[in-house]
Amino acid sequence: MKRFKIILICSLLAFLVSCSQLQAANSGQTLLRLAHNQNSEHPIHKSLTEFSTLVEEKTGGNVKVVIYPNGQLGTEREIIELTQTGAVDIAKVSAGALENFEGTYSLFNLPYLFDDKEHYYQSMESSVAEEIYGLTDEIGFIGLTYYDSGVRNVYTRQTPVMTPEDMRGLKIRVQPSGTAIRMIELMGGAPTPMDYGEVYTSLQQGVIDGTENNETALTSGKHGEVAKEYSYTEHSIVPDILIISSTKWGRLAPEEQDAVKEAAEESTQLHKKLWAQETESAIEEAKKMGVNFSYPEKEPFKEAVMPLHKQFENNPETGEFYRKIREEADGS
Repeated sequence: MKRFKIILICSLLAFLVSCSQLQAANSGQTLLRLAHNQNSEHPIHKSLTEFSTLVEEKTGGNVKVVIYPNGQLGTEREIIELTQTGAVDIAKVSAGALENFEGTYSLFNLPYLFDDKEHYYQSMESSVAEEIYGLTDEIGFIGLTYYDSGVRNVYTRQTPVMTPEDMRGLKIRVQPSGTAIRMIELMGGAPTPMDYGEVYTSLQQGVIDGTENNETALTSGKHGEVAKEYSYTEHSIVPDILIISSTKWGRLAPEEQDAVKEAAEESTQLHKKLWAQETESAIEEAKKMGVNFSYPEKEPFKEAVMPLHKQFENNPETGEFYRKIREEADGS
């Protein structure tokens, strides 16, 4: 089944490439194919549309970005692999998905890595992030910028989570990430790795007791229909990352590279505003769905996951980056 899907995606890409090449030949443009898995109403799509507009403006029409939303070109893992080969030029993916390609990205899944949103923004717009973006150049892609995807919290069908003890025995869906699995174990729950598309039905049928995500999942994913207790554990802030094929990047002229990088960073700033508006709207809509919002003390949860912090600090792959990010928070 997976092989058939890959063949289907490749066939679609071959058709798109041939059309793009014909269009590019006629217009003299360089076309960049950008894939992501959100719908056209999502803030990320609006931000990527702004990115596309800015790229065309900044290059005088020499470079054009064509966007394929809704997972048209595959899952996050598939579009990362396609970006490695150059079949897809640019992709917006979760840092969690990138963990399977470059271990350093697992750092962004570390709970309570960032003290707050200010620390998060400061770190993601620093030289530390730029260093991480470049680590995957040799395997076929580099990072361009990040997009805010909210603060992740625990929410459950019926029981609010106010302490780690409240997590005991609860089956909590997590992303398929070793870091996320260990996090829920340390917080007291029973982690259940699962694709996002399966969460609603699993909550509805009681296969899982809860999950963890930002507030927009309550509305865009309709999770608020089947999960009525949202607890602000605020355990992680996992960014989305915009990546570009190393091959395609190398083919752009230096001034085109500068334009693409500038457009990416400017779209990130727009996205901050769009995301804040979307989050506020989601909370209000979720309340109308009957979702209750609770505010537990976070310190017990932070203490529970400290073994993960020690693990990342002592890991040769992540230790240096971990220390730099934490030093920013501590003012060192």
